Amino acid sequence: MIKILVYFFLIFNFKLLQAENNIIYYVETALKNNPKINAERENLKAIKQNENISKSEFLPSLTISGTQTSTESKNIIDQSGNPSGNTKRNTETTKISIDQKIFQGFQGYNNFKKSRLEFEKAKNEYKQVEQNTILNSISSYHNLIFKNKSKEFNLANVDLFERQVESDRSRLQKGEISLTDLAQSESSLAGAQAAFIKADTEYVSAVAEFERINRVKAPQDLQDNFDISFLMPQSLNNALNLSSSNNPSLAIARINLAISDKELSVEKAKLSPSATLNYSKTENKDLSATVDEDEQETVKATITWPIIQGGKNFSSIKKFKHKREKNALLLADKENEVKTQTATSWSFFQSAESVLVSTEAQLKAAEIANEGISLEYDSGDTRTTLDVIQSRSLLLEARISHAKAKKDLIVSKLQLLSQVGGLNLQALKRP
Repeated sequence: MIKILVYFFLIFNFKLLQAENNIIYYVETALKNNPKINAERENLKAIKQNENISKSEFLPSLTISGTQTSTESKNIIDQSGNPSGNTKRNTETTKISIDQKIFQGFQGYNNFKKSRLEFEKAKNEYKQVEQNTILNSISSYHNLIFKNKSKEFNLANVDLFERQVESDRSRLQKGEISLTDLAQSESSLAGAQAAFIKADTEYVSAVAEFERINRVKAPQDLQDNFDISFLMPQSLNNALNLSSSNNPSLAIARINLAISDKELSVEKAKLSPSATLNYSKTENKDLSATVDEDEQETVKATITWPIIQGGKNFSSIKKFKHKREKNALLLADKENEVKTQTATSWSFFQSAESVLVSTEAQLKAAEIANEGISLEYDSGDTRTTLDVIQSRSLLLEARISHAKAKKDLIVSKLQLLSQVGGLNLQALKRP
């Protein structure tokens, strides 16, 4: 029994560790814990209530009111000058009133449509923040991988130069190299140590940035081979069409223009006549000395038509006309901006693929060259210390360039998906 429990415990911890090293886990954590996206969720819930508020304009309102009055009269003198006794009177009034708006010049209808548009706008604002959160989460993860590799490459470079300095000191004593060769090796070692310090500092910064975005501790074991199969646009025209339909910032600009139209309609409706219907029932107790109780029922229809309000409504109409023109201009600008950004993201994606292929070839060539030059140098051939230093520098540069190219390709895919509105958790989980 104990063996079975231990077995399940180990399996559970392995699965947990595997999940915590999975990039999807960190994206889900960021979406759950990031304060900005949580604020957008609450904003979405708040904006949703505007629809219910707008609907209330079409429904009757019920009001119940009541008053209780106690009146005491003292020092009463009648007309003949004789004093009269003090009096005390208590009265109660209860009133039920129902109001129904019959017509408002389509003001309520346009307010309801406006509230729906505001909810659609809030959904696109949430989508925008969600996409940015996913982009930042995955980018920070791959940036952490890149900075960790850069640190490892620089550490290995320091180790190589330390061994070379030791070897060169031995060879100097044997007269195989000059003091100048040793000085070159020592200088390269100092440069490698400085580069390692810089790489280590950048790694620490990458860890802090990762933890800020994802709200969890950075992993020690990073999965570089975790592949996400993004469904990417097949061409630039395809990307432009998708961004025109799905880009959240463009959708927000379009909705802002539609909201301006509804706001203008609301202001125009304020110049129209409005009609309301009121029913009230009032019950009075101890109304007067002769009437003890009284009930009144009233039905009242009211028509209101604002004729002159000091130019307030006409000025409001002009104000919202100008606001509509502003949003139309902003929409045209946003369309051009999204088109440019989509084309730029597509170009970055295409170039990132080419750069990755080039850096792979660069890395292979640098590894072969460094291995050959190092063997020739160690065998006392014609290779100089400077040749070894240059080959190792080229190898380090090739390793870092290749690691950066892998990161840039992932980021370019994310940025393009964000532009076309297709960056979401479902896209990451797609097999």
